[in-house]
Amino acid sequence: MTHAHTRPVSPRSAAVAVAICFGAIVFDGYDLIVYGSVVPALLAHEAWGLTPAEAGAIGGYALLGMFVGAIASGTLTDRFGRRTLFIASLVWFSVMMLAAALAPSPALLGLFRFLGGLGFGGIPPTAIALVMEVAPAARRHIVNGLMLCGFPIGGVLAALLALVLLEPAGFRVLFAIGALPLVTLVPLALLYLPESPSFVRADRNPGQIRRLLTGRAAIATALFVVANFCGFLLVFGLNTWLPQLMRGAGYELGSALAFLLVLNLGAVVGGLSGSALADRFGSRWIATGLFALAVASLGLLALPLPSAVLFLLVFVAGAATTGNQIVIYGYVAAHYPVAIRGTALGLSSGIGRLGAVTGPVLGGVLMSAGVGLGGNVGVFAAVAVVGAFACALVPRPAATAATTAAASAGTPAHA
Repeated sequence: MTHAHTRPVSPRSAAVAVAICFGAIVFDGYDLIVYGSVVPALLAHEAWGLTPAEAGAIGGYALLGMFVGAIASGTLTDRFGRRTLFIASLVWFSVMMLAAALAPSPALLGLFRFLGGLGFGGIPPTAIALVMEVAPAARRHIVNGLMLCGFPIGGVLAALLALVLLEPAGFRVLFAIGALPLVTLVPLALLYLPESPSFVRADRNPGQIRRLLTGRAAIATALFVVANFCGFLLVFGLNTWLPQLMRGAGYELGSALAFLLVLNLGAVVGGLSGSALADRFGSRWIATGLFALAVASLGLLALPLPSAVLFLLVFVAGAATTGNQIVIYGYVAAHYPVAIRGTALGLSSGIGRLGAVTGPVLGGVLMSAGVGLGGNVGVFAAVAVVGAFACALVPRPAATAATTAAASAGTPAHA
């Protein structure tokens, strides 16, 4: 049974859909990563008197909301369609970012960040499912990767705007910028965003989840959860605490924020190159290899090296962490057939987002305990080792499932 908006998607409509989804992912990335950019200002805000552990906890609230939002939206988008859930999520997180900008206390800031997380979590599963289903079959990983590169580009935007606006304008202005989709992307999505032509409405959400939790699929789902957990812990742990860690290592605020900018530039390169390689060789070994590269680059950051070398290592770390998360999303989407793709993306990334909650909190605890740059990156490198094993061990779909998945995703069954 198809949705009311379902119709064949022309190349032009597909391009418009990818562009709108890209814009949403840019703001999704901006709104999440801007928090790491404003942590120094929040800690310096005397009226609130936040400790590093408290700032880390507030950073985790949005990500906890994403845990709920991703799981709920994943099942709902398989039942009601990609378009409806996408627009609703976009409106919701934009309103909550405006509320966060006006928050009069740390408690309310944390509440609005949590509520915004419900919308943040809803954007990736719906956008990925839609893009994977409207993109040309032979290039779905790279098109999906291009769209998801909006996330680190949003991080780059957050870092650049923080460099320019944080000291003169304050953290509230940076939060308010995250509400711009209300007057930009939402009208465009209402007018031009198509529904996926291959969208299949699920009869019951529990039935879809059961398909992911039985037999060989259950092992794959569990390993995808672990891979997402590790990936998100690295992404949000580094994006939240890297500026403060570099300040602790002796860098001025501007240089510390520059490391965050370089991290996200590396993520763009890693996401695009990793996705292009995944179209050719399959996602399994590309995702595994990027995790291994993360281990090496993070481990080397602990050494006393020249600034130029440290910037290069941070660039590589961005490619191998945030960039790899783009590859992992495509890995999950290509592994499952259309009817349960959104549910699989929502479930694996939603539960995996507990890693996104853990990263900022863990960094805050380590900082409060006096653990410096070397100790933090050592912990993150250990997490990347676990992620590499999880990606490598995902079982291939059973023969019939593999054929279905390959046909619907336009990728080899081994992806």
